[in-house]
Amino acid sequence: MPTITVNVDDALKERMEKHPEINWSEVTRQAIRDKIETLEVMDELTSESELTESDVVDIADKINESARERVEKESE
Repeated sequence: MPTITVNVDDALKERMEKHPEINWSEVTRQAIRDKIETLEVMDELTSESELTESDVVDIADKINESARERVEKESE
């Protein structure tokens, strides 16, 4: 399996360390998976659309925020 490195600031790392029971690699994998799935859906929906790339980015950002909140709730 390929490896990636994710940089987080010190404050976030400290908060993460307060929850050693959480598999942060899995949280990251799921967030990446969700992002890819969102992008693929957006590609399908917009392949014949008149939306601009900026419109698509705005919509994707809103979806990502919702997904991020869901992952955070699942991690609690």
